[in-house]
Amino acid sequence: MNPFFYNLLARRTFLGRSAAGVGLAALSSLLVPASSRAANPTRGVRIPARTATAKRVIFLTQAGGPSHLETFDPKPQLAKLDGGPMPTSFTEGQQLAQLQGKALHCLGPQFSFQRFGQAGIEICELFPHIGSVADELCIVRSMFTEQINHDPAHMFMNTGSRVAGFPSMGAWVTYGLGVETEDLPGFVVLVSSGKGGQMQPIASRQWSAGFLPGRYQGVKLNSIGTPVLYLDTPGGITRTAERESIDAINALNRHANHSLRDPELTTRIAQYEMAFRMQASVPELTDMRGEPQATLQSYGCEPGDGSFAANCLLARRLAEKGVRFIQLYHRDWDHHADISTNIRIKAAEVDRATAALIKDLRQRGMLDDTLVIWGGEFGRTPMSQSGTGRDHHIKGFSFMLAGGGVKRGFTYGNTDELGYAAVENPVSVHDLHATMLHALGIEPNSFSVRRQGLDARLVGIEGAQPVHDLLS
Repeated sequence: MNPFFYNLLARRTFLGRSAAGVGLAALSSLLVPASSRAANPTRGVRIPARTATAKRVIFLTQAGGPSHLETFDPKPQLAKLDGGPMPTSFTEGQQLAQLQGKALHCLGPQFSFQRFGQAGIEICELFPHIGSVADELCIVRSMFTEQINHDPAHMFMNTGSRVAGFPSMGAWVTYGLGVETEDLPGFVVLVSSGKGGQMQPIASRQWSAGFLPGRYQGVKLNSIGTPVLYLDTPGGITRTAERESIDAINALNRHANHSLRDPELTTRIAQYEMAFRMQASVPELTDMRGEPQATLQSYGCEPGDGSFAANCLLARRLAEKGVRFIQLYHRDWDHHADISTNIRIKAAEVDRATAALIKDLRQRGMLDDTLVIWGGEFGRTPMSQSGTGRDHHIKGFSFMLAGGGVKRGFTYGNTDELGYAAVENPVSVHDLHATMLHALGIEPNSFSVRRQGLDARLVGIEGAQPVHDLLS
């Protein structure tokens, strides 16, 4: 036999058998009880000496890039310079998006800020409900990122990588910690749209499993209509008949896997089983008509209206059921023009529901072990675009955290006096990821998968440290 083909056959045999071992391990972890999985997390995770403070994450993604200057970062000096030229000392040689090469003029904050809570945290007047829970909040005013356009910025925020094909943070978390529910996915995604801004597309790769086994990818639940497409039992088919069909399909898949030894086949087997269980669990979960009217009013939603508010309520229900990572996307935060009108609309869509979610979790005793994160893929410039809007901005913006072991009634870091760049305690996207993983009990720099000769991590090849000052 030609030595080339002999070596190729040997390599394929080795890789095939190795992959089967990984796949069978993944399948077995789906079939054991949830309590056992929680006690025995996936191999490779390093649990630090510090006990985990969070069991789950609810990530409220404000897609499009909310302006920190009209949310959490008051800048009186920028207000004084409103309409005047932007000092070149801030912007010279800097990366700008659609303002590159144009005359730059300051655009002052469009609304005033008020002090809220015993901590006296300054929050924009458009967010009085969020202000009402100020003493639960940890606001980071010194975030920065690396990508200046929406899609790559979302990819970097979600995967920690500028290169497509890496796992999303929800996939990393469920891969590391397993799941606490047998009837629902460990990672669920909800998407809503409102008004008051340019709608940017949200690609499914933002919740991809990347190079991890496919069963760790996020499952998108529809906010209106059928929660999961093609999940319903076809007309004329009984539950028993469907069970028999799935058993037959999985028997064929197992038979094929004896020779193919494909880890994705084991994933497919497990997902057939999950889909069958979800047929019973998902309709009950998404039917919110049984929620008390007072609860619906506190969130500001009606059952099945597809709003951000309804998704916040559904996020609480998912968390109660043991879903590990819940990510909400609310679009239309891209305010290149008329930001004063448009951000008022966006604030009305998210303010009440965000506060209601935090209060609801607190009332149910769940906030202490649920990490709530609110923020977008980047911020907005202190300079105007067309005189009324703000451009994309990566050098300074704000994030809001609550629960899950973070400090309460606390602000961290600062941008400069015009809100252009993070200058005090800068926090990178990787730093945020590291802090989140640490709160979940995962050592961020040891949590890796060997890929193409490198240790791939959510916190990047170079690694990152948790921001311990944010943690109580």
